Amino acid sequence: MADPTTPTTDPFAHFGQWMDDAIKSEPSDPNAMFVVTATADGRPSARTILLKGVDDRGFVWYTNKESRKAGELAANAQVFLLFYWKSLGRQIRIEGMVEHVTDAEADAYFATRPRISRLGAWASQQSRPLAQRAVLEHRLAEYDTRYPGEDIPRPPYWSGYRVLPESFEFWQLMPYRLHDRTTYARGPAGWTVGKLYP
Repeated sequence: MADPTTPTTDPFAHFGQWMDDAIKSEPSDPNAMFVVTATADGRPSARTILLKGVDDRGFVWYTNKESRKAGELAANAQVFLLFYWKSLGRQIRIEGMVEHVTDAEADAYFATRPRISRLGAWASQQSRPLAQRAVLEHRLAEYDTRYPGEDIPRPPYWSGYRVLPESFEFWQLMPYRLHDRTTYARGPAGWTVGKLYP
């Protein structure tokens, strides 16, 4: 395990090191992250989503584009991600803007999902009121009949978002609450690395 108090100059490399450690130590869903959005007038909301991809462009997740979070992102493209790994005493805060992934990226990821999850993307009217669970189960059965095999197209309203980071903060639990906080801020010349008091 790398020394958590010695930062690299690349926040994506730093993230990769910490994610590798989390995969080894977290009992379930080490890729879980809080995604915080806000309405146009600044009302925030948060939920836990699974990270599905990361590279030097940003952090990707997939969802229904007619969901509450998608509506908020359409009005306010600023987003905040938070990873927290209790077993490691670590968290990462990421702030940035979102962009849509390409149709090709969304198609490729959708094809990897379990069949029932692909049918669920058609059956679920995400974030809308549901009178009773039986309604969802009935809709799922309808789509199971409509798409009986593995050839299930991606719904036109189902896609992904990529967060384009503008800043990172890596927080490491330390004795006596003298925690280590490393920051990265994107600038014209690249990333500037800094430290914050605990």
